[in-house]
Amino acid sequence: MDTILIVEDDKSFCHFLNKALSRAGYLVEECHDGETALERVKSLAYNLVLLDNKMPPGPSGLEVLQRMKEADIKLPIIIMTAFGTTETAIEAMKLGAYDYITKPFDLNDILNLAEKSIEAGKLMREIVSYPESPEIGNVKRIVGSSKKMQEVYKMIGQVAVTDATVLIRGESGVGKGLVAQAIYHHSLRNKKPFLSVNCAAIPEALLESELFGYEKGAFTGAEKRRIGKFEQVSGGTIFLDEIGDMSMSSQAKILRVIQSGEFERLGSNETQNVNVRVIAATNKPLAQLIRDGKFREDLYYRLKIITIDIPPLRERKEDIPELVDYFLKQKGVGKSLVIDQAMGKIIDHSWPGNIRELENTIQRAFILSKGQIITDNHIVFDTNPHAANQDMEHLESQLDYHLEILFKHIFEQSGHNIHSNILDRIEKFIIVRALKETGNNQVQTAKLLGISRNTLRQRMNKYQLD
Repeated sequence: MDTILIVEDDKSFCHFLNKALSRAGYLVEECHDGETALERVKSLAYNLVLLDNKMPPGPSGLEVLQRMKEADIKLPIIIMTAFGTTETAIEAMKLGAYDYITKPFDLNDILNLAEKSIEAGKLMREIVSYPESPEIGNVKRIVGSSKKMQEVYKMIGQVAVTDATVLIRGESGVGKGLVAQAIYHHSLRNKKPFLSVNCAAIPEALLESELFGYEKGAFTGAEKRRIGKFEQVSGGTIFLDEIGDMSMSSQAKILRVIQSGEFERLGSNETQNVNVRVIAATNKPLAQLIRDGKFREDLYYRLKIITIDIPPLRERKEDIPELVDYFLKQKGVGKSLVIDQAMGKIIDHSWPGNIRELENTIQRAFILSKGQIITDNHIVFDTNPHAANQDMEHLESQLDYHLEILFKHIFEQSGHNIHSNILDRIEKFIIVRALKETGNNQVQTAKLLGISRNTLRQRMNKYQLD
């Protein structure tokens, strides 16, 4: 259970807030002066501190904030005050506060803010390791020993100790966020803040203000100056997830931050300077978006200084037993709980939702089996009658992404015979896959491909397929 410390000299308000947060499922503790709060933070572990700014006669909330951050820079702290000023807000954010809220506030606002700040704190603390990294103890792991994943681990190790911008590419659910966390935790900035921003989850009209902040009066509802994520994370790392969904206007500002470390808050002409490492991720083919006029080419090349391509689960099925074992061990059991027929069913599935879908499927199977032996009857996939069509649409949506990677290598190696080499490689691949699908039955393979058996034999001779 997540634990929140309320530091507030108004005992009646503190009790009210304690009751509301406890009802929301948090374990809540109270104290009524800054010095006591500092002692507790040094000796106990909290997921969040709600800190009042004025607590006479002791130190102010800003003083307590600064000393708490010196003790634990990754502890999320929200400043609360009935005497909100722009200067206080700016100073609180510069000192490392996660956010700033003015009394009286709506209860839903503080509950939403608490949830977001606790999640941000967990991302900073939750160390993500990979097989080639040093052992750090009980941490979250990226799982898989396939050749394709070994390449991913190699890239993480090479890029983590640099300050280079990284672009992580891959379908939804493959673990792009875990790779970003692994880079952060093994980087030289791992003692500084880390913030994750899902560009697809924030409405376009709000994304720029979320990233860069705004001045009072910059737009309707901007009642006070607000610090954006880039200023909050200065000195640390920001993870821009699903950057392919970002507007062209926001892309221009991101480009400027990467190039010069400069930006302006919305409604301001004053230039702000930050030192932030950017890690970005996308499940969209950015090269195609560039051709469609939806993504800046100059930003694309700035982001892809280092590119890490994460393979979909269907392309590394040899990792599935290891992943199943990992998810079951989180439940306190192991892979031996799964009978062969169930494992075969798991491996044969196409996994359009990738690792996320596999984890949900294993969790569902564990519940259905009541923690006993997992049979193939416990392995339940999407029962939507349109699931097959959705799977095909999902695969087709990723076609440009995979062709982009394939053609890049072909263009580099094919010299002047690009057209012929592309067609030959694709045709050979299709024939090999069709033969495998039919158990090397040439009659069925020809029928599957819609060609005659003689044509199939000619193509097999051409590509030396025995």
